[in-house]
Amino acid sequence: MAGEYESVELVPDETVKYFAGSVVVAALTAAFAQFAVPYPLSSAPFTLQTVGVYLAGLVLGPVWGAFSLLLYAVAGAAGAPVFGGGGSGVGVLTGPTGGYIVSFPIAAAVIGGLVHRRVTPRRLDDVSIPLQVGALAVGLGIVYLVGSVWLATQLEYSLTKGLVQGGLVFVPGDALKALAVMGLVTGGYLTGIVDEFAG
Repeated sequence: MAGEYESVELVPDETVKYFAGSVVVAALTAAFAQFAVPYPLSSAPFTLQTVGVYLAGLVLGPVWGAFSLLLYAVAGAAGAPVFGGGGSGVGVLTGPTGGYIVSFPIAAAVIGGLVHRRVTPRRLDDVSIPLQVGALAVGLGIVYLVGSVWLATQLEYSLTKGLVQGGLVFVPGDALKALAVMGLVTGGYLTGIVDEFAG
């Protein structure tokens, strides 16, 4: 007589769901990074990577949002061509623009924490638009601060020059990216995705 076996859940379904979501957001960030064009006002290129940061915090919350961008950074450091313009390797992380990539998990965690106010995400319908916009602005400020200081240190700029070239000149473009993401949110295009992860 065949023995009876009881199935054992080694990894909770919720963990699998969040991990899969993190992989998707990391892949999206890698895709956004391929849009990289030289920016005449800065030593850093203009990319769409911050869209991935916004989505990570809004959709996955603080923990898994940060994890998704940590996964992105590790994949790039390991040699996957996921950084701006298809770049990869530890050299990118330690180079002039590496501070931006280092800041991404931190910014996503802060955005997720401000918006969801708990470890697991909640429905964005339950979060005011001003709070979401404010959270994106704070997250972007973190990206600018870390990225600019890193850029200034690597290129031996003054802190002022680093903050201008590494942050302020990017404000118009990053504001447009934030508006596009908020358009997706307020238009309901992200509702089903976010509800899938909302606890």
